[in-house]
This record gives sequence, C-alpha cells and structure tokens, in this order.
Amino acid sequence: MVDGLKAYLQTIAGEWHMMLERYDVADVAYRVVGIGSVGTHAYLVLMIGRAQGGPLFMQVKEGIVPTAAPFVPPPMDEPYRHQGRRVVHGQRLMQTSSDTLLGWTTISGRDLYVRQMKQIRGSIPVDWLPGATFDYYAWYLGLLLGRAHARTSDAALIAGYCGNSDKLDAA
Repeated sequence: MVDGLKAYLQTIAGEWHMMLERYDVADVAYRVVGIGSVGTHAYLVLMIGRAQGGPLFMQVKEGIVPTAAPFVPPPMDEPYRHQGRRVVHGQRLMQTSSDTLLGWTTISGRDLYVRQMKQIRGSIPVDWLPGATFDYYAWYLGLLLGRAHARTSDAALIAGYCGNSDKLDAA
C-alpha cells in the first residue's frame, strides 16, 4: 500500500505532493463500499503528519471497467486504459472544483484512484417536498448534471443529439 501511495503522489500537483510527503501512513483498513461498488477493493488510509501530528484520511478505491464498455469501442488514449486514471480524468472534467488530492495508482495489479476522505454528503428528504417543489428540485438536479456533462464534451454536439422537441425534457 505504501509503495502504491508513493506512485500516487506523481499524479497530483507538485505543491500537494510536497504537503503529503510530510505525512506517514499509520494504518490501513479495508472498507466495504456502496451498492455500485460491491466486490471492489476500497481502503481507508490514516496518515499522520510528522510536524503537527494531525490526521489525514485518504480513500483508495478500485476503478472498474464501466458497465457500458462492451457497447463502445475500446479506449485508445492512455488516460482511459487505467481505470483509476479514467475515473480521475472524468471527475476533473465534470467538477468545477475537484478534490486537489484526487489521483490514481496501481497496487497489486489493481487500478485504483485516491482522494481525501470527506464525509460531508448532504441531501434533502424528498418525501417532504410537495409536487411542484419536487418537480423543481428534480429539474434543477437534471440541469446541474447536464451542465457537468456538457463540460466534458462538445456541448453543441450534445444539443444536436437532444434536438428541439420536448421528448428528452419530458423523459
């Protein structure tokens, strides 16, 4: 694990690389992850800073071949062959402000991505939302998802695919 994390350092910006070199791995725990990742390898790494002794938690998670992969041509570009790098590349494209510690590595032949572990998820209890409010909430989430995906590709091409009818909107 430690050697894999050293290789990961080469995939993040230099200033963060230097900051992380001031931490030592104190412990590693296998982590059971959500429904879409069942059966994949995921770890939680506790790192302790040498100077201040402060903790830093990192998540190391296996990147797997996408479900749609059999239906599209195989990737020719290097960023998409390593599944951890593919995940990182996609997140950096879609997120306006990506995790600065997001990177990738290979450990025991497995493609992994690494990020700072933050449990800051929030949600709205949708059963509290009445009809029109729920519709607006769903519309807004779709807008955000569409905008994120438009950042990753040719927005004009996507707009052309969607067309001018309201069928996609209704779906």
